[in-house]
Amino acid sequence: MSVPVVETARLRLSRLSPEADDDADFVLRQLNDPGFIRFIADRGVRSLDDARAYIRNGPATSYARHGHGLYRVSLKDGTPVGLCGLLRREGLDAPDLGYSLLGEFTGRGYAAEAAAAVLADGRERLGLARILAIVDPDNAASIRLLRKLGFGSATMTRLHGIDHDVQLFVLEAE
Repeated sequence: MSVPVVETARLRLSRLSPEADDDADFVLRQLNDPGFIRFIADRGVRSLDDARAYIRNGPATSYARHGHGLYRVSLKDGTPVGLCGLLRREGLDAPDLGYSLLGEFTGRGYAAEAAAAVLADGRERLGLARILAIVDPDNAASIRLLRKLGFGSATMTRLHGIDHDVQLFVLEAE
């Protein structure tokens, strides 16, 4: 397992590697989780090779290009529970917060803990004054979490590669 980028009381957030079999296995599970498909998208990742390509072309490319991306969220014992990080999305003028948990790990506060750590890292290490978040308007749990994290200014928008309107939230530095 790679060195954590961010660590919290219960979690480690680490960069994903396309060469790591455990990362590919986890990403395959995460991207095919019913909640991920329902509220985020079906990325068409159906094999370990697809998962490796997803990591290589998504998170790993983002780390190199922007210094951030989606991270593997694991419990301190190494058990992977989800993804969380900052993404650069076509059509948005600032990075946006993304997160998802495997279904069996929802409702335990892990998403809030991971997201708060990513936001703090974005402000402190990356110097970001503005962070966005997009959410499916039917995802009440994510909307509550974004409000709890201090996001405001929700507007409806349509982004490239997403076939439905999403709510766009904004978090400005204090």
